[in-house]
Amino acid sequence: MNQTSNFTEGPILAPLLRFTVPVLLALFLQAMYGAVDLLIIGQFGEAADVSAISTGSQIMQSITSVVTSLSMGATVLLGQKLGKKRLEEAGQVLGSAVALFTLLAVLLTAIMVLAATPVASLMQAPKEAFRQTVTYIRICSGGAVFIVAYNVLGALFRGIGDSKTPLLAVAIACITNIAVDLLLVAGFHMGVAGAATATVLAQAVSVALSLLFTARRGLPFPFSRRNIRLHRQMVKEILRLGVPIALQNTLVNISFLAITAIVNSINVVASAGIGVAEKLCEFVMLVPSAYMQSLSAFVAQNIGEGEKVRAKRAMLYGMISSLCCGIVLSYLSFFHGSLLAGLFAKEQAVIAAAADYLRAYAIDAMLTSVMFCFAGYFNGCGNTTFVMLQGITGAFLVRIPVSFFMSRLTPVSLFLVGLATPCSTVVQILLFAGYFLFLTLREHGDKVYDEK
Repeated sequence: MNQTSNFTEGPILAPLLRFTVPVLLALFLQAMYGAVDLLIIGQFGEAADVSAISTGSQIMQSITSVVTSLSMGATVLLGQKLGKKRLEEAGQVLGSAVALFTLLAVLLTAIMVLAATPVASLMQAPKEAFRQTVTYIRICSGGAVFIVAYNVLGALFRGIGDSKTPLLAVAIACITNIAVDLLLVAGFHMGVAGAATATVLAQAVSVALSLLFTARRGLPFPFSRRNIRLHRQMVKEILRLGVPIALQNTLVNISFLAITAIVNSINVVASAGIGVAEKLCEFVMLVPSAYMQSLSAFVAQNIGEGEKVRAKRAMLYGMISSLCCGIVLSYLSFFHGSLLAGLFAKEQAVIAAAADYLRAYAIDAMLTSVMFCFAGYFNGCGNTTFVMLQGITGAFLVRIPVSFFMSRLTPVSLFLVGLATPCSTVVQILLFAGYFLFLTLREHGDKVYDEK
């Protein structure tokens, strides 16, 4: 029996929440991959080891984000095909996605294994942590095929309305990662290399389980091995929808990597501090990220069915419920940052630096509740090019310039550097709201013209 959902009829909020919660839990457990590495290294290693994993995992997270973003094109297209009841074409979408991302996985593996040292140098990894940073990047890049496979499978599951299968797979994989991390890092004292190896093995387990569950439960449309090829029209549509999202997230992640590089140039304590803070920020951003992914699938099905009003209501409900969570996360980040940072570091200087940066991110925790829901809505509508443009605007016209300016003030404050992120989010929300109003007024004008 498959676990798919039809989002085009009935209540909105309850089905949206039932779909979002498993997505959130899956994202949480996936974030635990890198967090467990940092947590265990923080207890058994030194500041240089923490810096290496924080910088290396941020690079790998950027790559993962690009893959996830590109696969969003398959999520949206598959949802639209199911909304239109074009089941044969849905099978072609899945087959094209498998073929396309297999090629991407091979390419990523070759590039990142060879480029590990230049990338670590570009990130200005502190000399005390440079060798370990290269090691982490190289080992994780060797398992890029599993990173790609897991994220593509998750995107396709969400496209058919199934958020429970990837949750189950990643839960088991996360337990595997914790066990292997403890064995290799705490037991065999393999350090950064052991943490990276554990992460790759966990991703491999997750992919294997996802394929097993799919084989047992089946799909809501016809699919066979013959579908696994590059269907020209489907590949074109996947790339049309996915490339703008991937390009946006690539450039946005570059902006965050630029902030890391700016802070890395200060000293190793600041480097380790922002690494710990960014890892915590991954968890803070999980709720809005889950809503963005869920709304993309929810809205895509309704747009495919022609239910535009229902899609807009879903976005509004998403914003309200996401903001409620954002307020709680903001409070924890602002007032209890030291407690949270203490989970990943034992040196008081590193903890203080991380807490300082987290106070700025606390503001963003509320703002992204609105911004990410806007992004999910427009992705589901297929307006991914605008999502890309607003993301690039926020990253390169606001986030990087503000963070660079703040880093030049003396004494250096990571709180002031971190303020670049909420400043960027405010600009992005204004762009989304303006574009939404423009499209609504144009749609109303077209309706009046048709009636005449």
